[in-house]
Parts: sequence; structure tokens; C-alpha cells
Amino acid sequence: MYSSKFLRAFKYLMYHEGGYVDDKKDAGGETHYGISKRSYPHLDIKNLTMDQARQIYFVDFWMKAKCEQIDNDDIATKFFDLAVHTGIPQAVKLIQRALRSAGTQVTEDGIIGPITLKAINKADSTDLLAALKSEAAGHYRLIANANPSQRRFIDGWLRRAYSSITI
Repeated sequence: MYSSKFLRAFKYLMYHEGGYVDDKKDAGGETHYGISKRSYPHLDIKNLTMDQARQIYFVDFWMKAKCEQIDNDDIATKFFDLAVHTGIPQAVKLIQRALRSAGTQVTEDGIIGPITLKAINKADSTDLLAALKSEAAGHYRLIANANPSQRRFIDGWLRRAYSSITI
């Protein structure tokens, strides 16, 4: 049912997301495998299984963000991770900015349509991945600067932004 590309990206995501957490200072609230009660209020988060989380990520993020249509596995994995962590529209804006940094002019509209997908697949993957990591780090820094209560997460966010896609 799942492609090897998705399973690799999911493994990378789980490296960052981990198990059950109920941190009152985390905007997502109760979270398990990165699935938050705020986003999925109908779920029993504490008893969520890995299989259920995988299905949610596949349907609600991988497919909706069109990650399978990205040719380069590393780009697809990093984009998927950002789609989960920042939301799909923000992740699309980040990759669109990264495309511009890598020399491709695209409109920053937050839509993962055919023009953006074509640009992603034509871009030099090394340049695009470096630019995408930089854009993600900048986004996280903006969040921490705008909301002091979130500053305690910045080190983890930056490690995530700059992490390699080796699994």
C-alpha cells in the first residue's frame, strides 16, 4: 500500500516526532507520534498506534502535499517533514522560497500545483535541499522571535531543519 519513498520519509519523520508527550507549553497539546490532540480532537491520542499514525500521515500529509510526485527522495522527505511540522501551505511556501534561492522563479502562493512540482523536479537537488533547510531554519527563528513562549523549542527545531536525510 505504501511506496518505499513514503516509508523512508515516515521513518525520518518518526526520528523527529517520537512517542507520547503531554507538554502543557506545547501549542499542539497532547501528542503521540507527532499527531496532536489539537489537530485530531476525535482521536484517543494516548492510545494511538504506529499503524494509525502512518495512515494519517500518508493520507493527510504525504498525498495532500503530493510528495510522491517529487522525484528526488531527499527533497520529498524534507518537504514531507516540513508539511507535517509547519502545515502544508507553509511548507509549500518554504519550498517555493527555496526554489527562488536556488535560481528558479516561482510564485510564492502556498499551492503545490504543477508549476511548483515541475520546478522542484527540475531544480538541482543539492542546491534545493540546502536552500530548503535554510528557509525552514529561518521560519523557525521567526516563530521563536515572535512568540517568546516557543523559544524553548528553537534548538530542536533548528536541529530538525538542518538534519540530514540519512536513515
